[in-house]
Amino acid sequence: MIKKITLTLALILFIPLTQADDKTVLTKLLHDFLSGQTAQHHQDFWADDLVYTSSNGTRFGKADIMAGFENSQEEEKDAKEKSEEVSVVTYSGTDVDVRVYDDVAIVAFKLVAKENGKVIQTYFNTGTFQKRDNRWQAIAWQATKIPKS
Repeated sequence: MIKKITLTLALILFIPLTQADDKTVLTKLLHDFLSGQTAQHHQDFWADDLVYTSSNGTRFGKADIMAGFENSQEEEKDAKEKSEEVSVVTYSGTDVDVRVYDDVAIVAFKLVAKENGKVIQTYFNTGTFQKRDNRWQAIAWQATKIPKS
């Protein structure tokens, strides 16, 4: 009987710790992704079966994101060859809210896009993540543009 009680208590105490760890991992994953923005970051972040609904109402998957990455690299190369100034857009997330439900998590946050240090647009983003092979990947994404005031 004591073994059953000990096991039950251990499980009850372990579950919140696991969820807290997953929240930390997901928050770090998001911030690393937003600050990195390389093809490898995208490859790792998005699941192969991703459904992405953009702020302009279009829907696409991971293959489209990866193809867009190749096109943007070619455009950057052309601009550098022409000695054109390349504008730098950076992204960050604020007000991050992570909710873990076993092997699925919802990550909601405010995305801030800056061009050369100046805020150009903000979005509400909600990502659904699933833990597969012991790593989290986004399986669904929704972006909503926040109107400028």
